[in-house]
Amino acid sequence: MAQRSSDVARPLSQTKRGLGIDVLTAAQRRIRRLFTDFPVVYVSFSGGKDSGVLLELAANEARARGRRLGVLIVDLEAQYQYTIDYLHTMLERHRDVLDVYWVALPLNLRNAVSQYEPQWTCWEPGLEDRWVRPLPTGDGVISDEKYFPFFHRGMEFEEFVPEFGKWLSQQHGGKLTACLVGIRSDESINRYRTIATRRKRRYEDLAWTTWIGDSVFNGYPLYDWRTEDIWRYYGKTRTPYNLVYDLMHRAGMSIHQARLCQPYGDDQRQGLWLYHVIEPQTWSRVVARVQGANFGARYARETGNILGRVKITCPDGMTWEQYAQFLLATMPPPTAKHYRIKFSIFLDWYNTRGYPDGLIPDDGPMDKQHPSWKRICKVMLTNDYWCKGLSFAAPASSEAYKTYLKKMDIQRRELAYRGTI
Repeated sequence: MAQRSSDVARPLSQTKRGLGIDVLTAAQRRIRRLFTDFPVVYVSFSGGKDSGVLLELAANEARARGRRLGVLIVDLEAQYQYTIDYLHTMLERHRDVLDVYWVALPLNLRNAVSQYEPQWTCWEPGLEDRWVRPLPTGDGVISDEKYFPFFHRGMEFEEFVPEFGKWLSQQHGGKLTACLVGIRSDESINRYRTIATRRKRRYEDLAWTTWIGDSVFNGYPLYDWRTEDIWRYYGKTRTPYNLVYDLMHRAGMSIHQARLCQPYGDDQRQGLWLYHVIEPQTWSRVVARVQGANFGARYARETGNILGRVKITCPDGMTWEQYAQFLLATMPPPTAKHYRIKFSIFLDWYNTRGYPDGLIPDDGPMDKQHPSWKRICKVMLTNDYWCKGLSFAAPASSEAYKTYLKKMDIQRRELAYRGTI
């Protein structure tokens, strides 16, 4: 393969330098290294373009070695039919080497289009008539809540995935286990940090690996691929891909914008409208599944106070602090309590950093270095439930977050100057 600028494998450093080989060769070498060192290897397969390439490469390596390859599919119910068809295509293509774990369990997911239902549960028992699609069937499908000893109803997706890896390792006597994940560093700053950070524990100091617990490591063989590299691979090898990307392109999305995720998330809500364009037969089910879906689809591409993605305005005669109080007063009580706790922590952090008694500016820059009531308002207007715009992160698990809420609610009431929040 010619070493075009977008083909050359890149190390993780502040100054990018080519490794002297193309990204395909680099990925194949990384996968070979994992198969050599790890007795158990599996791929986290979403049906997207990146995980599709990764599954193809890993299955080819497993076949060449006479090895088995696990494949984890976490089915979040609200999926394009094209995606389901593609999953079946790839599983059939590599059925000779795959051990399939198609998980269809009631997991808690973020709903960023409603304050009344900030979370929803895929495959929720008792709501079968509202499910976007029927429960999958066939070899490898896991829908029994008792199948995994660690599973509990309402478990978060982010909580389930690492626990699955630990469980799979235990099924093989605690042997070293590698989970291949198709994330790329140029997709977002958070994904770059996931790979590049030196604070994490790595496997033999390989930057493209991350320890996730017990004998399990994540591996990111495609970390230095660009979107163009992904599609160049499909074009040259004629490997099957998810045809929903063709329809996304026809709908006006660039190759960098087109991606697959559960439709109601904080970032993914921007693509809700695509269900209406691409799969009208699925759209009606998606709208009926959770509160706010139709509203989110209509306004996800707009600016202004509906989602506050680009510019927000304060009502005449109000300060931003007064507007924040107004927004809190109009929310459902559980959602308002959630935000009040987050805002109290935010104000308390700045209490010892030049803004005593929580007296932050009313207005100011919208970057993460400057506190203001305007930033607090934007968090609510964008329905940023986990307050990422205020530098918070989502909790590691639902159970841990419940304990955290109780503790922080007590602390919030102990802070006298929190009367405004």
